[in-house]
Amino acid sequence: MCNFNKQNEETKMLMSLFMQKAAQNVGGVNYLLSLIEALRAKKPSALMLKECQVASNNSIIKWNKKVFKDKVDVLEEILILHKSSQNPDFNILNHENAKKRKTILNMVKTLAPIEFIVTPQNPNDGNGFSFKVFDTLTDEKVTLNPIFIAMFFCSTDFTKKALKYKV
Repeated sequence: MCNFNKQNEETKMLMSLFMQKAAQNVGGVNYLLSLIEALRAKKPSALMLKECQVASNNSIIKWNKKVFKDKVDVLEEILILHKSSQNPDFNILNHENAKKRKTILNMVKTLAPIEFIVTPQNPNDGNGFSFKVFDTLTDEKVTLNPIFIAMFFCSTDFTKKALKYKV
């Protein structure tokens, strides 16, 4: 998931275009990268902060609901299982164990309404952008948003490669 070189061409293009547009909307590449580094600095996970926001020197990301540790653990477990996946569109509901599937469904129901809003601290730097946790959300298929994964779980090197990728 977090290896840009192993992504398919469509995903590379999508990530590159989104990250370039996101960087423009927060004031530039360095502002976006500093926000991602600020997210990484929060331990154990920025998602669990009760104030539901992280600020860097130039931008702020806010979300509308605190995420508890048990949900973050389920999410991290899914990402670890699909770490080497070259397909970002894997269905996280595809799990043989019924109990595990129910745990994943509970996590999905909890995280589905969350929206992340990124805004620059200086309004002249851009309009910001927003994204959700899930890309596809139906009764039978749930896929994680690659932007969410890149912002919260992948390294800044992943984002740098996405930004440098030539479409």
